[in-house]
Amino acid sequence: MTQDKERAGVVGLGMIGGGVAVSLARRGRVPAVYDVRADAADGLAGVPAVLASPAEVSAHSDVIMVAVVDADQARQVIGGPDGLLSAARPGQTIVLLSTVAVPVVHELARLCAEHGVGFLDCGVTPGDKAAQNGMVAILGGDEETAGRALPVLRDWAKQVVHCGPIGAGMATKIARNVITYGSWRTVEEAAALAEAAGVDPARLAEVIDAADPEGRTLLQLLRMRGDDGALPEAVGCQVSPLMTKDLDAARDLARTLGVDAPLVELTRAHVPQTLGMETEPAAAATDVRALGLAMADEVYGPGFSQGFDGESHPFTDATVDFLFGQVWSRPGLSVRDRRLLTLGVAAAVGRADLIQIQAKGALVSGEITPGELREAVLQLAVYVGWCKATATHTGITAAIEDYTKQEEK
Repeated sequence: MTQDKERAGVVGLGMIGGGVAVSLARRGRVPAVYDVRADAADGLAGVPAVLASPAEVSAHSDVIMVAVVDADQARQVIGGPDGLLSAARPGQTIVLLSTVAVPVVHELARLCAEHGVGFLDCGVTPGDKAAQNGMVAILGGDEETAGRALPVLRDWAKQVVHCGPIGAGMATKIARNVITYGSWRTVEEAAALAEAAGVDPARLAEVIDAADPEGRTLLQLLRMRGDDGALPEAVGCQVSPLMTKDLDAARDLARTLGVDAPLVELTRAHVPQTLGMETEPAAAATDVRALGLAMADEVYGPGFSQGFDGESHPFTDATVDFLFGQVWSRPGLSVRDRRLLTLGVAAAVGRADLIQIQAKGALVSGEITPGELREAVLQLAVYVGWCKATATHTGITAAIEDYTKQEEK
């Protein structure tokens, strides 16, 4: 059967099915269509009026997309009295676009096989791009059936991903939904944490959009896996302390602010399992070094650790490995708490330069506002003396001016 003879049909003209029909018509493969609403095709560019039943669609089609709401509707339009199979002939292919349970997929596949009709389960995403040939078709089924339907699928999908045998497409779509809705819950929890800390959630969205516009971080764990599907041990050992440290900071902040953060708690409790490790690894010297450098950037701002590049002296090594890698990274106190303590010590010794570094780090990380830093000067003056507070004021003022100039740029 050549491509120009493969006729398309669509049952269900909602957002997805209607969009598929429009995309097919745009490519010149005008589909036969059916929907329970007699006027469902009105306003769908190039799509003809709906036929009287799924059976009529079957009589005029070779590859039929089914885009209904749930499993019961799928059973009805495929196997009901006026369903697709009632007018089926060998060699046809039914492609189920609806998201249903995998056992339902196998049930419908067996029913189609009894009539000599091919069956493919095909999850789709994103649904709002259906009318612009913008969806990905997530396919499950045997190679021969998939190959037969491929020319039609390519007329409405921007990409067709054949995931495996029957059920594989639906399982992949369901897994993809877990990522989507799980991420929504994660975003809600993170936004609540930010808001409780006085941060507008819109700023959180701005940071994420700017730092990760393509969303690669979301799937970074999958991309770090080796050919055997497992995360390399060396990568796990490097990531684990950083992940633990960051989650500890999130947990501490949530507890301090009284924010319910069950995902933070659950993720922190399952760090080894997330990374495919039996237990949390003991940090090797190289891991402590990496953690220390990362911690230095968190405390003082991105790029600060570059000042340690090429240096290997007892004092600088201890600064990175011990001070940042083993002290600042401990979960007992948040970075903000440790910074405030360090600011107090720097004020006590009258070191304006050290105060400026700490204050600048606090501003860059968003932990402390300029107003809070100015208020801290007066608080510290009462305890360390007015003369030393002059150094505190000098360091904090310099940090705010420097930070403000960078922000304006």
